[in-house]
Amino acid sequence: MSETHTTARTTGQAQVSRLVRLRLSSLGTVILLILEFILGIIYNLYGTPPTSTKSVGLFSSPDLALHVILGILLFVAALGQLIRAITVRHPLSIWMSAVGLLAILGAGFAGSGFASNGASGASLGMALAFAVALACYVVLVFALPSSARSSAPSASSAGSTT
Repeated sequence: MSETHTTARTTGQAQVSRLVRLRLSSLGTVILLILEFILGIIYNLYGTPPTSTKSVGLFSSPDLALHVILGILLFVAALGQLIRAITVRHPLSIWMSAVGLLAILGAGFAGSGFASNGASGASLGMALAFAVALACYVVLVFALPSSARSSAPSASSAGSTT
């Protein structure tokens, strides 16, 4: 095996390894999004809803406070995901991570609006933005390789000549 072929194969394996880590990061973001959704539903069912005359503090109840804190963590995770996707230079990952980050930001702004006046449109905005973000990261979970071994070319098929 030539030195050039060995270097190219090592570089290819490193790229696949970075894509596997990106997939795991996407899976972690999906889990955070689901937890965020559950906390939002708990507050929606059992919390004190804001009205047009009375806003609700973002830390007025434990479940809402956890929802807000997890939202901030989601933003940080999504930003890290986008940075990782850019460094890997994988176009689908860059686009899905960027749209996912924008959707998380949109949900955060909609949630802030909902807490201030209880508008149904803001609640709908949170739900739709959540769905978009979830779809983006689920696409990455299924599109990216699950292990470096299953995606890397095998030694027997990688240029063996007879």
